Amino acid sequence: MPLVPILLGALTVSGLVLAISWARAKNKPSGGFVPTPRELLIGFVTNFFDTLGIGSFAPTTAIFRLFSIVPDELIPGTLIVGHALPIVAQALFFVSTIAVDPLQMTAMIVACVAGGWLGAGVVASLPRRAVQLGMGCALAIAAAFMLTGMLGTMPTGGTALHLKPLAFAIALAISAILGAFLTLGIGNYAPSLVTFSLLGMDPRAAFPIMMGSGAFVGTIAGLRFVKAGRFHSRVALGLTLGGIPAVIVAATVVKSMPLGALRWLVVIVVSYASVTLLRAGLQGQRTPERAQEAA
Repeated sequence: MPLVPILLGALTVSGLVLAISWARAKNKPSGGFVPTPRELLIGFVTNFFDTLGIGSFAPTTAIFRLFSIVPDELIPGTLIVGHALPIVAQALFFVSTIAVDPLQMTAMIVACVAGGWLGAGVVASLPRRAVQLGMGCALAIAAAFMLTGMLGTMPTGGTALHLKPLAFAIALAISAILGAFLTLGIGNYAPSLVTFSLLGMDPRAAFPIMMGSGAFVGTIAGLRFVKAGRFHSRVALGLTLGGIPAVIVAATVVKSMPLGALRWLVVIVVSYASVTLLRAGLQGQRTPERAQEAA
């Protein structure tokens, strides 16, 4: 049986389960159930850039705190629940439209989700600041290598849609590690983009893999927050309703973007992630990336 329809079906079911659970939740938001225009705009902007691989959690958290939109204790759950369904939309679009080896894609998504589940206890015990600084430095070095490739001084990323056995084994291991790092609040988008690019794969192929991983982690974690009632339902709904149209717009941009321009986008995304991780590490704070508080 083809793997892609199975994966699309699993993504759809995970999104429906979260939506039904959310609709049945007893969470009663202050200020009514209808999102404000500001909350819809936040959802649109943050999910537009999330679809480009930049991530939505850090900018959403910054906006929430800047304008005192959500109490700090409800921010993690609001992020997870509000952004989960737009991420599912991202995954459905990219998995169904971007050509990539289905077996390898499924295996890496499973490895990432399993890494987050099995590695939570181990990774959560690591010094968060050390991991942030280490990954920030690694991404800075990777961005430098990619930039030199773009400038023609060394080979740049490849165009493959299927990794050779050794490269696939490396990608599988890194996917599991990145899944475990999600429990530290460190996103997997930028590391995934740079990993696949440096292994010789077309950067587009990273999108269905990393979005698929994020969708499953987000919906599973979202169910936990909905059950606990630890989220702001109206604001989360604003993120969702504003985010899904943004995903459609941004996903079309990524799909139609020329390979050269996409590689420049990867360099920008990786550089941005490096700066935010290093800044958070130097400040001794947690970076609010994808799957924050998912463990």
